[in-house]
Amino acid sequence: MRQTLFYIPETLFGYPLFGFGLLLAAWAVASVAILAWLWRRQGFNADTRGYAGLFLVLGVVIWAVLPKIVEPGFGLPIRGYGTMLLIAFLSGSGLVAWRGYRLGIDPDVSISLVFWGFVPGIIGARIYFVVTHWDVVRRLDASQRLDLWRTLGEIVNIPQGGLVVYGSLIGGLLGFGAFLRLRKLPLLPMLDLLTPGMLLGLALGRVGCFLNGCCFGGPCELPWAVRFPVGSPPFVQQAEEGKIFLYGLKFHGPDAARPTIAEIEPHSAAAASGLKPGETLRAINGLPIDTVAAARWELMTALRLGREAVIATAGRSEPLRLPLPDPLPRSKPIHPTQLYGAINALVLCLFLLAYDPFKRRDGEVFALFLTIYPISRFLMECIRVDEPGIWGTPLTGAQFLSLGLLASVCGLWAFLLRRPAGKAFPAPAP
Repeated sequence: MRQTLFYIPETLFGYPLFGFGLLLAAWAVASVAILAWLWRRQGFNADTRGYAGLFLVLGVVIWAVLPKIVEPGFGLPIRGYGTMLLIAFLSGSGLVAWRGYRLGIDPDVSISLVFWGFVPGIIGARIYFVVTHWDVVRRLDASQRLDLWRTLGEIVNIPQGGLVVYGSLIGGLLGFGAFLRLRKLPLLPMLDLLTPGMLLGLALGRVGCFLNGCCFGGPCELPWAVRFPVGSPPFVQQAEEGKIFLYGLKFHGPDAARPTIAEIEPHSAAAASGLKPGETLRAINGLPIDTVAAARWELMTALRLGREAVIATAGRSEPLRLPLPDPLPRSKPIHPTQLYGAINALVLCLFLLAYDPFKRRDGEVFALFLTIYPISRFLMECIRVDEPGIWGTPLTGAQFLSLGLLASVCGLWAFLLRRPAGKAFPAPAP
């Protein structure tokens, strides 16, 4: 796992980069140049207007959003997740353009096709995540009211993670359909063209999930089990469930319960200091603590910052100093479901590429994707523990969507098999 690869400094040559800074100036020059080229090449048509709208959104992000994401004293973090997302987009686009070129499709059309599917796909994936994880995304001010600008910054902070594949599929298909309608292109052949590239992008995107630590699995005793570091989503969840010692301490009970120590790790600094189960914490590093949730959060914060923990408990006149554990604790071994997902998407991509020359009708490649992927995703959710069941069932939202897609694809297959055999594009020369 490597959530942050490096930081881009806040200033360059003494000038700010973000907000009203150098990056916005570079955006203005590049946007004008690209739009002028498009206007001269194809006029101010719907395609050019679409690019203009996307450039406008990008400018708003540079001006209003990026300054909210900058970490003071460090700069703009470049996340492993966002970097892999970019690599996934470029790789998937390249595959679509290459396959389109072999079929006689203008590469500009193929790239535009990917662009119109990718951007709405990212928006759809993020909307799905925000709606289903609103408590994680929203930010409150000191009076516990919604902080609009900070919340907006969290909503668009995609490089830190928080995209859902099925949301991406819905958004991408909507954008894709709009593009095909504007260009008057056939739907089913273009879906077949796009699908393997989308799966290649998904495979690389899942590697980004592994770097970020999200989309994680449950307990695993196999040789390839992984343990994630302090601050990672698996570590935080296991700490909140009372499965991990924090500075040698464990707390049980609901988050709102009193912060009473439930267990002391044997041979730890906490045990050597004389702390006993049943003692109640009053403060950690000078901050008053009155709930289990607050105790866990402050201890994890101290671990993440590499600091000792100064513990004040009820009944003791002097606080106790607990040194930073060496080595730092890690999560319990879990399934690397992110890598399972990457392998699954890559194998499915290769299978569809191999099947494509043998298809008898346009749309079969896309239909196979909608048949196989929901099954593998349903099974994958059985070993993932990052999402709870919904509607009073053990099934997650992704599993319900998988079942819905499987039911829907039956209708697609019935439609395809009634069509006469034939393909819109001739098979490429070997």
